[in-house]
Amino acid sequence: MLFIEIVRWLLIAIIGAAVGYFGGLFGKGGAAIATPLLAAIGIPPIVAVASPLPATVPGTLVALARFRDGGFAHRPVIVWSAACGVPATIIGALLTRWVDGSALVTATDVVIICLGTRILLHRGSTSKRDVVDPPRLPLALVAVTVGLLAGLLANSGGFLLVPLYLAVLSLPIKRALASSLAVGSLLAVPGTIVHAAMGHIDWRVAIVFGLASIPLSSLGARRALAMDGTRLERIYGAGLAVLGIALLAL
Repeated sequence: MLFIEIVRWLLIAIIGAAVGYFGGLFGKGGAAIATPLLAAIGIPPIVAVASPLPATVPGTLVALARFRDGGFAHRPVIVWSAACGVPATIIGALLTRWVDGSALVTATDVVIICLGTRILLHRGSTSKRDVVDPPRLPLALVAVTVGLLAGLLANSGGFLLVPLYLAVLSLPIKRALASSLAVGSLLAVPGTIVHAAMGHIDWRVAIVFGLASIPLSSLGARRALAMDGTRLERIYGAGLAVLGIALLAL
């Protein structure tokens, strides 16, 4: 029994490290990806849903620091996304009483596949200096959409922020990644507060997961910054499409 528990905690750390790396590489905290992995190793479903929310924040902030040091953080996008997205996240969390979660998850997986394919086929801008402030209305719509889904699906919304920043706002890939990391960490706060108040978070899981994610998040962000922007966008688009197909098949 003790051996099984040790293995389980080791697996939690490994999952945290892996999610941290890909979160830094692809500009998202990874709470949505962490949930099925934690559930697969025996973590109770509601704990697997809620515990990654606070757990991914430290690694997300470490990765964000890398992008910010590189000059890719886009302050207007971050500020407007947070201002519109945080209230929407709270509303989304409240709507979970009446919305069919399974249908929403399926629809979201389809959207992820479509966005990933679009990004894969689209030749975007890669320079950090060739971007102007995006129009406020599309930016607000993106933030509200992601916030609502973050509240409904109990995650930070990072899995949709980057593709929508790319597809709707035409941000360069590295600016989109940096903005997603900043906004995703903020959108995780309302969900964390609600789930903590309801007793859904196992703080032991969150701490082990979070500590394991920090060094790998930094490594993932460093790898993303070192890559050519066009190549990074292609890899991101392909990874998003594959992820959507895999989630849809579950």
